[in-house]
Amino acid sequence: MASPGGEKPYRLYRGGRVKGRVPTASPPGRPPRTPRPERDGKGRYRGPGPKPTARAARKVRWGREIGIAVVLVVIFFLVWGVLGYLVFRGGVSEANKRLPQTASTALTPDKGSLLSDPSAILLLGTDHSAAVSRSGDRHSDSITLLRTDPAHHRLYYLSIPRDLRVEIPGYGPSKINAAFQIGGPRLAIRTVASYTDIPVNHVIVVNFREFRDLIDKVGGITVNVPRPILSKFDCPFRSPVRCSRWRGWRFRAGTQHLNGRRALIYSRIRENLLDPSESDITRGERNQQVLQAVMSKLASFSTFVKMPFIGGSLLKPLATDLSANDFVELGWAKFRGHAIHCRLGGTSTGSDITPSEDNAKVILMVLGKSAVQPPAPSGDTYPPGCVYGTQAPGAR
Repeated sequence: MASPGGEKPYRLYRGGRVKGRVPTASPPGRPPRTPRPERDGKGRYRGPGPKPTARAARKVRWGREIGIAVVLVVIFFLVWGVLGYLVFRGGVSEANKRLPQTASTALTPDKGSLLSDPSAILLLGTDHSAAVSRSGDRHSDSITLLRTDPAHHRLYYLSIPRDLRVEIPGYGPSKINAAFQIGGPRLAIRTVASYTDIPVNHVIVVNFREFRDLIDKVGGITVNVPRPILSKFDCPFRSPVRCSRWRGWRFRAGTQHLNGRRALIYSRIRENLLDPSESDITRGERNQQVLQAVMSKLASFSTFVKMPFIGGSLLKPLATDLSANDFVELGWAKFRGHAIHCRLGGTSTGSDITPSEDNAKVILMVLGKSAVQPPAPSGDTYPPGCVYGTQAPGAR
């Protein structure tokens, strides 16, 4: 039935009937809808089987990351240590060549490793004065016998006064430091071993003129100065007028960090204008301080880090029979051990020191056969004895 206006109630399409939803006219004012794309069902189809789930976020395995970092650090230190050891071993080889071959004949072979068996090492500091009048001297200004005792984790430092009058084998009585001038390290070894009755297994000869460079390379040393020092020996100026106005070398009391030059001066002072009682004995005590401080610095981590760069020249001031492994073992013994400082003494006769009868007791202490005892009051000018720790015997 037609509408009053003559229009039909439906639309006729030329293509005939069309499947699907018949589009309707949009309401007035609204934009026409965009047709949806045809979907054939293939876009999301993943085939038979369970549907895949969404991928979880990757978790950081901190334990594994830290483990890898630790392994890399360990490998770095191993490589660095091996490189440093090889360079250091080259420096030790050069130091072995500087020791006269005759010196080795006077040494008593070790019974085993420094870590398992006691060993005695003689440290000889050669004359290092810059004065022209003493340029030809070959005296041993510093004589120290270092004995290791691994069983009790102890290191004994026995200071021997250079003016101590002893029997020099084949030459008769004289100052003990004359042995080095007469027969070099070999006769010095024989003389110390004969007087102390302690077989000497190793020797280290230190050229103190070059020792200051070694101290600078390891970054200086730290020592504890027991009392203020003022000394005017070895004026650094050439002009006599300037030397007469020069006030002298000064060291305040307390812990101090010294460079190579200051450490060398400190170890050489024998006359203190602020304390007339000081002598060659106290000078030997300062030598012990410096030597022990250097050993501690050589075994430190800071030196290990610099070893590939300085290892070859580190032992330039030394002449020794010790091998690179011996130095490593000695460093470990120094790290684990407790220091005991001892000294021989006697009565001063002006130029010489007559040995004290109590020196034999001190030697028994160094051998571990007697309890450690400090210097006892006696008629000796320089009473012998031993003390624990870093303080030298007789220090106040």
